[in-house]
Amino acid sequence: MNENKVNRCPWPGNDKLMIKYHDKEWGTPVHNDRIHFEYLILDTFQAGLSWRTILYKRENFRRAFNNFNPKIIAGYDGKKIKSLMNDSGIIRNRLKIKSAVKNAIAFLKIQKEFGSFDKYIWQFADYKTIHNKQKSSNGLRSKSKESDAMSRNLKKRGFTFVGSTICYAYMQGAGMVNDHLVSCFRYKELKK
Repeated sequence: MNENKVNRCPWPGNDKLMIKYHDKEWGTPVHNDRIHFEYLILDTFQAGLSWRTILYKRENFRRAFNNFNPKIIAGYDGKKIKSLMNDSGIIRNRLKIKSAVKNAIAFLKIQKEFGSFDKYIWQFADYKTIHNKQKSSNGLRSKSKESDAMSRNLKKRGFTFVGSTICYAYMQGAGMVNDHLVSCFRYKELKK
């Protein structure tokens, strides 16, 4: 596909990595627990920063966080946290790093209770993608009643850094919400 000749959402601009993420990942329904966990961790670290910043550090995060394996991350100790704080390839925020460990523990509990995180998390979208009909990026929301409910439930289960705005960004990335503009080629692809 000639990436310059398609109609897409404006937010990737001319950035090749952002275009690739927009065209291949953003809004594509996720049903793999490891990918769910990756998106949760990345959205946690994105809080207060641009998605572009996180995307450009994504491979560093994969390396530093054992390919987002929650079983390994749940066992991180003070020594590992200290090494992550010294890793210039990631966002070095102690609260967010400790949150990743706490969230890994909570994630594993949900997997045990529901059989998979996927079975648990999709309930907040009634087990199907919510297709919004955005005509312009001016009207894009940052949260919804579904992300509010997800946030409350995740917090009750021990997760941190899961406010409604972070949950909504996660829902967009994981394809629980299709917020591509209706004029974007991906909106129609994802609606099939």
